[in-house]
Amino acid sequence: MCGIVTAIARRNIVPVLLEGLRKLEYRGYDSAGLAVLKDGQLQRLRAVGRVAELTAQADATGLGAEIGIAHTRWATHGVPCERNAHPHISAGLAVVHNGIIENFEALRSALQAKGYAFTSDTDTEAIAHLLHDTLKTTPDLFEAVRVTIGQLIGAYAIGVVSEAEPNRAIVARKGSPLLLGIGEDGHYAASDTAALLQVTRKV
Repeated sequence: MCGIVTAIARRNIVPVLLEGLRKLEYRGYDSAGLAVLKDGQLQRLRAVGRVAELTAQADATGLGAEIGIAHTRWATHGVPCERNAHPHISAGLAVVHNGIIENFEALRSALQAKGYAFTSDTDTEAIAHLLHDTLKTTPDLFEAVRVTIGQLIGAYAIGVVSEAEPNRAIVARKGSPLLLGIGEDGHYAASDTAALLQVTRKV
């Protein structure tokens, strides 16, 4: 089962994201990744295998940011490999997703007809491109996420960050667990309380 951790705070949240993923390892996974907004620019790291591999990448790059999303993936659509690992990106926005989007093939075909190029086999990438397409007519990220999830059939929990709104992280859920954590220095979301206990007891 996949796991999500989202954080926006007045401190470096990369260690929070990584520790949150470690706390979710018991759920089972085959790859891990994170995306953060650093000085308004999206930066993504992904690794096949253990969260330790992702942590090594983050340490090697000295990555730090105050807003980001992270994910552990258990393959449903597409084999375990880096290109199928979350987060998935569409022109400056990043999405992580748990669950299964039942109409993703129809969404994928419609988006390809609009010129979107897919680089993975996942249903999640369809969410990222659909959100990007929605933002063309609904420029507010929160409202665009609302419109986007209205077109999804299936179960989902998602986390979103965008270069266009670098001070916001948006989460949504239907049929998949996602908890909000209220902290003194920021706000968080995760698939399980275990990932949030490091930062807050208010869930």
